[in-house]
Amino acid sequence: MIKINNLNKSFITSEGRIDVLKNVSLSIEDGSCTVIGGENGSGKSVLMSIIAGLEESDSGKVECKGRPGLVFQEAETQILGETPREDIAFGPKNLGFKKEEIKKIVEDALAKTGLSAKADHPSRFLSGGEKRRLAVACMIAMNLPVIILDEPYANLDYTGVKQVNALIKLLKAEGKTVLILTHEIEKCLGLADDFVVLFRGEIVFHDKPEEALNLNLEQWNIRNPFNSYKELKDLVWE
Repeated sequence: MIKINNLNKSFITSEGRIDVLKNVSLSIEDGSCTVIGGENGSGKSVLMSIIAGLEESDSGKVECKGRPGLVFQEAETQILGETPREDIAFGPKNLGFKKEEIKKIVEDALAKTGLSAKADHPSRFLSGGEKRRLAVACMIAMNLPVIILDEPYANLDYTGVKQVNALIKLLKAEGKTVLILTHEIEKCLGLADDFVVLFRGEIVFHDKPEEALNLNLEQWNIRNPFNSYKELKDLVWE
């Protein structure tokens, strides 16, 4: 379980102090998929960075069983290898796995993320969706229990969105804990076990996704997909 207790975070700017997170408390069950929605600037990325251990809060505490893996919105920034095969092998090599073990781990991660055919292609020529899948493949190779996806649908076409959602389904099936931080909830809310809304640094809603069916999401500047779709199962691009 991920337990977040009374997180607070602020930044000092030329215009003064900005409170980015305010008394954020949240519990996330092992093996669950949680969608954290919110407009740009709501505090999603800062919360993600704190959970992943990349940034410290001003106060409060995060408890996380196992190391979280993080896929940035710009996934190419975390690609280290010249090819997907090299990139996926990087983690297991640093963990001290033997050569034959690494080969097996890499092939498994490539197959699970649908990248086997691109294994030896230059990583820089992958599409946006493929780069995100490669970042997740690296986490699969290191057997990380928690995967955090920051705006995973940014700049993706329909095919790319479907590929990302197929990967999320795979992670769920394998018992991974998945956090999706996005303002495009219409593409993935049907995959979620829990739905959280952040607004101006505060949690204003946390419940099962179906409890949002009659919610006025526009009050928090989130496009409401329930204006067009009446059933939760329709809120998955696949």
